[in-house]
This record gives sequence, C-alpha cells and structure tokens, in this order.
Amino acid sequence: SRRVGHATIAEVVRKTLLTYWATVSFQALYARESGFTYSEESAPAFADRPLLDQWLVSETQQLAQLVDEALDQFDTQRAGRLIADFVDNLSNWYVRRSRRRFWDGDISALSTLHEALRTVTLVMSPFTPFITERVWQDLFAVSDLEAPSVHLAAWPTVHTDAINTDLMRHMNVVRTLVELGRAARAESKVKTRQPLGRALVGAADWDELDAELKEQVAAELNVQEVLSLHTMGADLVELSLKANFRALGKRYGQNTQVVAQAVSSADAATLARDLREKGTAHITVDGIGEVELSLEDVVITESPRQGWAVASEAGASVALDLTLTEELKALGLAREVIRLIQDARKSSGLAIGDRIRVHWSADSELEKALRLHGDLIASEVLATEWAASQVALEHAVNESELGLELWFEVV
Repeated sequence: SRRVGHATIAEVVRKTLLTYWATVSFQALYARESGFTYSEESAPAFADRPLLDQWLVSETQQLAQLVDEALDQFDTQRAGRLIADFVDNLSNWYVRRSRRRFWDGDISALSTLHEALRTVTLVMSPFTPFITERVWQDLFAVSDLEAPSVHLAAWPTVHTDAINTDLMRHMNVVRTLVELGRAARAESKVKTRQPLGRALVGAADWDELDAELKEQVAAELNVQEVLSLHTMGADLVELSLKANFRALGKRYGQNTQVVAQAVSSADAATLARDLREKGTAHITVDGIGEVELSLEDVVITESPRQGWAVASEAGASVALDLTLTEELKALGLAREVIRLIQDARKSSGLAIGDRIRVHWSADSELEKALRLHGDLIASEVLATEWAASQVALEHAVNESELGLELWFEVV
C-alpha cells in the first residue's frame, strides 16, 4: 500500500494494466477492420513515418533501454514507473492523436502501434506474466513463429539511432502547450468542441518546432491557427515578469531581493524573448554585476486583453481568442451533431466500419449549420446519405436542446 504521489502502487498498477489492455483491444479491433497484418517488410521505413510515429518509436526504444538499465540494478520500482508512464503516453497521447488514421487503416500508425505494444509487452512480462502471455498469443505469436511464448522471446534490442531526444523534447513542448490550452478553455467555459479562430503561444523551442508538431497543437486545442505570442505586439498582450524567489534564493541568499528588483526593472519583452529563445538571459544587478538567469528563475505572465483566455506555467503561455464568428458557431454546432451521431452509433451496436444513411430535421439556425457542413458530418459519421427530410428510419435521435431530430440506419 505504499503511495506513489497521491496514488498507491496498487492503484497505479491497476490503471496501467487497464490502459494497456484497452490499447491492445484498440489495436486488435482496427487491425481486424482494415485487414492489417504486421510484417517488417511492409512496415514503412522509420524516416518515412510522420513525426508523431517517429516520436513513439523513439519513446519505445528509450523505454526498452531504461527498463533494462533499471532491472540490471534490481530497481523494479523505477522499471514499473517507466512502464506506467509509457503506457499512459501511448494511450492518452499517441492513440488519441491518431484515431482518424486508425479509422482510415493507415499502415504507418498500425505498424508503429504494433511495434510499441510488442516492446511494452516484452518489458512487462517479468511483472505480469499471465496477462502479457495472453496478449502475446493474441497479437504476436502468429507473426513471430520463433517465439511461441512471450517468455521464450528475446529481450528487445535497443536501436539507439532511433532515439531522437530533440523530437522528444519538442513533443514535450507540444504537450505542455496543449495542457495549458485546455486549462484556458476550462477557465473560459468554452466547450472543447467549439472551434476557435486562433491561439497565441509562447514557449522555449516554439520557433524550432516542425510545422507537423505545431499542427498537433492546433488540432488538440481546436483552433484554426496557432501563432507565436511574443510576435503579436503589445496591443494584444500585457507582459510582466517577476522573480522566482525560491530558485534565486538558493544561489543568491541575502542578495535575492536585489536580484528580484533588477528582474522587475528589466525590459520585460526583451528578457522574456531571450529566455524563451536562448534558455538564458543576462541582467546587470547593482553591487553584484552581470547575472545569468534561466527560465526557472523568472515567472513570466502574459495576459491577453479582454476577449481572450490565458494560461501560463514555467515560462510557457497559451492565449485563446474567444471571439466567435458566425462561421465558428456553425462549425461548433456541426461538431455537436457529429458527437450525437457517434454516440448513437455506439449505443445502437453498430460496427466501427458500418456505413449509414441519415435523415434529419432541425431548427433554422442549426439547419444552416448542417447544410453548410453536411459533407464534414457525413464524412465523420460514415454517412453515404445526408438528407434534410423527416423520414423515419431504424434508429432515432431527438435532441430538443439543439432543436434536432434525426434518423439513421445501416446501408
């Protein structure tokens, strides 16, 4: 019953196993639907895969390396923690960000997840021998005839050339910004499904990020564009800096207050830019001389003016433009209808690949949105027919709050 953070070890193990099993089931389901069978020959080359896949490959190789090192030191607790963190990242970041690709039967996504699950199954096998053996038999024994059991398989070979520390660091920046954006949305009470026009972000390494990674931020925050916050001008943002007394106190002791005053007096825009772009900045302090600061030494607060929501932490900030145009409102309504139909498909027992036809009737405002975004809705819910007519079909959905009635059936 020892505690790890706020959870007991038993709670962490239970959550990890449930998440692992759900991810295995997800892979099996979409592999079956798309007729996918893994082979090294058909798997895309590492360099040809999207950056999200390359990131997971890198994380997978590092997992095998670090768990091996931990077990060499008989540090089973560290090994377990590494596995738990990996499984959480695998499910709650990679799979969630790749759902549409799995739906489309993307061979790179299916191959990358297959490889990741094989490795994590192997490194988990000393800890959970029966569960991993069941997974091995279901997913891997057929394609790995030399290892009929997970306990007869060779330990994963680590390919250090596939460990990309820069990509892993950049993905951490992406995930930090996503978490801050979610916090800003929650504070503003704007629904996650409601698209927004733009987000402004400020973080170390932001300008170094590949466009593919920046798109991950835009997609996760449901905004149409993401721009660099510190290039947008003082008319949009109020910037303030103050010292982190705890960090500075360790180095400057009784002189901490003098350094803090120098931080407050420095040009906020220049200091924030240097810290984010270079990781360090220099200021002159009376009686001490030139002092080097890091992001840990300074609390950067960027407060967009009225009509914006902002969240900041550890030198990173995300600001969401809360202005809703008629176009954005219409797209938000379409997203709500997509959710309703997807929920209805699931509760009606439809298979993920079943095509349907849909007839619908809606109030005037919603009707405009559904006509405008009919192609998007039909694509997302796998509808071969999307018609504005009151024709009763096998399944019905009545959402009075939205002013919507719709009927659908499998084609």
